[in-house]
Amino acid sequence: MPVRVVLDAMGGDHAPQVPVEGALWALREIPELYVILVGQEERIRAELARHSTKGLSFSIVHASQVVEMHEHTIAVKTKRDSSMVVGMRLVRSGEAEAFVSMGNTGAVMAAALFHLGRIPGIDRPALATVYPTAHRPCLLLDIGANTDPKPWHLLQFAMMGVIYAERVLGWPNPRVGILSNGEEPGKGSILVQEAYRLLQESGLNFIGNVEGKDLSRGLAEVVVTDGFTGNVVIKHLEGTVSFLARFLKGQLTDGGLDRLGLALALPGLLLAAPGLLCLMPSLWRIFRHLDYREYGGAPLLGVNGVVVIGHGRSDAKAVKNAIRAAVRAVKGGMRERIQEGLESLAIARSPHGSGAEDTQPISSTS
Repeated sequence: MPVRVVLDAMGGDHAPQVPVEGALWALREIPELYVILVGQEERIRAELARHSTKGLSFSIVHASQVVEMHEHTIAVKTKRDSSMVVGMRLVRSGEAEAFVSMGNTGAVMAAALFHLGRIPGIDRPALATVYPTAHRPCLLLDIGANTDPKPWHLLQFAMMGVIYAERVLGWPNPRVGILSNGEEPGKGSILVQEAYRLLQESGLNFIGNVEGKDLSRGLAEVVVTDGFTGNVVIKHLEGTVSFLARFLKGQLTDGGLDRLGLALALPGLLLAAPGLLCLMPSLWRIFRHLDYREYGGAPLLGVNGVVVIGHGRSDAKAVKNAIRAAVRAVKGGMRERIQEGLESLAIARSPHGSGAEDTQPISSTS
């Protein structure tokens, strides 16, 4: 059976060009994939006409409206024929198994909550991303869905992160840490200190505080934080990687060795130092390991369906890998595994009970 993924063709800074290109790329690489492109049909068809689509499994569902990148929750309520809303309805009705968008994070989250709802036992969903480390990556959450969570929300984030890491990513008994400004238990804000206590009593494999400098050391497979801090951390990493790539390129091409000079000198350099030849693939692997486009998008854990949200600035490669992440989540039974895990884990829930915060405003850093 094919995995049916809805793609918001109007989401992102370069829609519909980039989403369409990324969808076709994904279709060529993922045999079991079927993509439903949702958006303004005429514009989507114009983009499709620029590519070869023979043998690819996709369809188009027209949606007349677009939730723009600068719009937030209210647009989801007022634009009922937007690609976001129409796409979420397809998932809710069972016509698709997953939804992917490069659109505004807050708007996608609002649409997911309005049309899919929460998994029972979860007060607030969280955005999770794979953070590269020296060993295997860790799962960092929240990275933008909740800027002002409560301590029990961080506990729920940890629960969902552990279930996702263990049952979807295949990481047995993942270690859990909480991002703080020191290793000692008494460090951190009131939120961190109170969440620390809840995590200690949770029965999870909790190792304590993880400092920012230790994230990349791989001390924990799941690290929890509030959405504001998580968003700053992940964007700082992306900016650093981009800077290093530009810096190294500049040193090779501008720092006394222009492109022509590099081309002429490279054979001699390699003969003089053969290790350089081995170094180039290593550098490529490092940058690929750190490139956010390789991970595509962030799953929105806690909603009653598979939702993956990518950067607004995503290119086709990032869109392709966001779709791949959605397929992996569907095949791994992400939603079902989280629900089953929450039912089986004897862990404290919100003191107010599930669904107590239905009326709380949705916050987002993106």
